[in-house]
Amino acid sequence: MTQGPTYGFDTLQIHAGARPDPATGARQVPIYQTTAYVFRDADHAAALFNLQEVGYIYSRLTNPTVAALQERIATLEGGAGAVCCSSGHAAQIMALFPLMGPGLNIVASSRLYGGTITQFSQTFKRFGWSAKFVDFDDLAAVKAAIDDNTRAIFGETIANPGGYVTDLPALAAIADAAGIPLIVDNTSATPYLCRPIEHGATLVVHSTTKYLTGNGTVTGGCVVDSGKFNWSASDKFPSLSAPEPAYHGLRFHETFGSLAYTFHSIAIGLRDLGMTMNPQAAHYTLMGIETLSLRMDKHVANAKRVAEWLENDPRVDYVTYAGLKSSPYNKRVGSICPKGAGALFTFAVKGGYKACVKLVDSLEIFSHVANLGDARSLVIHSASTTHRQLTVEQQRAAGAAPEVVRLSIGIEDADDLIADLDQALAKATA
Repeated sequence: MTQGPTYGFDTLQIHAGARPDPATGARQVPIYQTTAYVFRDADHAAALFNLQEVGYIYSRLTNPTVAALQERIATLEGGAGAVCCSSGHAAQIMALFPLMGPGLNIVASSRLYGGTITQFSQTFKRFGWSAKFVDFDDLAAVKAAIDDNTRAIFGETIANPGGYVTDLPALAAIADAAGIPLIVDNTSATPYLCRPIEHGATLVVHSTTKYLTGNGTVTGGCVVDSGKFNWSASDKFPSLSAPEPAYHGLRFHETFGSLAYTFHSIAIGLRDLGMTMNPQAAHYTLMGIETLSLRMDKHVANAKRVAEWLENDPRVDYVTYAGLKSSPYNKRVGSICPKGAGALFTFAVKGGYKACVKLVDSLEIFSHVANLGDARSLVIHSASTTHRQLTVEQQRAAGAAPEVVRLSIGIEDADDLIADLDQALAKATA
């Protein structure tokens, strides 16, 4: 279909990237379960390998089912292109891979998913990369953390686990002044609640495992390129601006313009890192996205009701949901996430660590899993699981203090969710 300003989000989430199959006329995107594709002739093969023609070579690089998903996500995010991969963690490495090198660093929010903090602070050391963790509410500290070796600023739209809303335009201004990209993890918000590119983001990453798929069946990740960054404005990004030896001196930014980052991520990132999304996972995610807006409206409505009930419960010390009027982040919701503050937040249980563990074990509807963004309501005690590798100080900075439980509110009946929390709190604080 022709995608233009006349099409709304609800239409694009169904139709973007989903053309009738040219071979059979199939209306739903087929699962192209194949590893390789037959070339028309030797010249066709050579043109594909030289990046002179766009097409399919090998499913580690490109696949028609995955390509449809990439187009859909890029369209919904307002990006120039997108590359899907095997998981959200893979997407983070993919996003940084063209930008980084030994001795280089990123400035990252201290409020990130615990696994991301571990990846940035520990695993990246093996590549010679490093991360400086900063409270993104302190813009002066963000500016001060940037040095000559900084290659990106990285944060989450709605931070996991606390549900804090990030001031994206302010960070974008800092990134622009430094001549570096702003990378935004939009997993918790989805493009339905927030389109970070409209707020100045250069790259957007997703764990498609979460709300985009929405049913807890497959893992996946995606990197969306805004197509707006000038990779040749300095010598900071030679992977994109300098001659590439593997392609006979081709300069990606000079050759591909606004799609330079996307082409590099496929032709080199997927080629050499191999973090490929399988076509069946892409198919599940395509189907999930078809109902994204409907689900997110219900997620948000339920989260607001549950958060308001918890805030007024004497067994609870505080609730971090940005959709509450009491939240210091509530004012940002209207400008950053005008359709709602998402469905992820934490609350502190009176009785501390032990009470949190008892509460998690006492819940019946909520599933105790290391995931979020499912149609089902989920719960986890971050300090003993996802953020377990961090110090207590780091846990508190990340919004995952020992006395805190994280909720991912699903699309069940809100009254049933409240009743389940009520009975579990009674047991946990007895």
